[in-house]
Amino acid sequence: MEKNKKNMYDVIIVGGGPAGASAAVYAASRGYKAIILEKNEIGGTIGKVSSVTHYLSVDKDETGKSFKEKLENQLAVYGVEIFKEEVLGFCTENSFKKVMVKSGEVYYAKSIILANGTTQKELNIPGEKELVGKGICFNPSKEGRNYVGKDIFVIGGADGAIKEAIYLAQFAKSLSIIHFEEKLGTIPEFKNKLEKLDNIKLYLQSRLTKIDGKDYIQKLEITDVKTKSVKIIEAEGAAIFRYIGATPNTEGYQSLELEGGFIKVDTKMKTNIEGVFAAGDICSKDIRQVATAVYDGTVAGINVSNYLKTI
Repeated sequence: MEKNKKNMYDVIIVGGGPAGASAAVYAASRGYKAIILEKNEIGGTIGKVSSVTHYLSVDKDETGKSFKEKLENQLAVYGVEIFKEEVLGFCTENSFKKVMVKSGEVYYAKSIILANGTTQKELNIPGEKELVGKGICFNPSKEGRNYVGKDIFVIGGADGAIKEAIYLAQFAKSLSIIHFEEKLGTIPEFKNKLEKLDNIKLYLQSRLTKIDGKDYIQKLEITDVKTKSVKIIEAEGAAIFRYIGATPNTEGYQSLELEGGFIKVDTKMKTNIEGVFAAGDICSKDIRQVATAVYDGTVAGINVSNYLKTI
């Protein structure tokens, strides 16, 4: 272990979204050496959204990018180091937790907080994988302006989908929402804003079932879930943004107790393994919002600090 001393920490936080950042700040503020291992960028999913809404104290025009920058600034204030690493798994080695990453580096800590969230679900339809980066998009605030005057399609009808549809409508010639239920499942605030736009098309009780194109999207196939009738839409150079749910990033955590694929935790964010905590969207819970992620991270950061006092 001595030869890896440079990679020994009090707590390793996996994931740099609101939950992981909050946990890191609370642990570091209590004098513990905390680091974040993040495979993409600080901010996680929220860093990609067009706007951050309903979270108290954010600026009126808070974007995912500006919120991400605030997280980075606060982590810097508390001296939390961030390493760009993809975590493959962890194990217990003597009194330390050993974290393995894709780069081959190994990190050790007395405790771990898993806060690496979820991954957006795919449609699993013909043409989808082939057109990623060629019309299949992930980041409205970055990619939306690339489709000015083009057709844009949003898949999904919940709050996240409709909020981004409202944002993307400013760029689109036509903004189409494809949702498998009979009506949208969004809050009145977003529904009212959507109704004021004049370039919106709704395809309800429908699914996108095929995408045609090679270097860009050319045609879409939409299927009515009740009648099974198929509609072909010419949509040359269109963009598609998917909001159909997410799966937890728990691959590699086989030793943890899971519930529906999500990590089961107690009220202190403890998992079934001593010294291992979890926070945010990766946990089994009912509500997944920025506010609940920050709360989870706060609870995990404080309780991991209390745990470290005892060992």
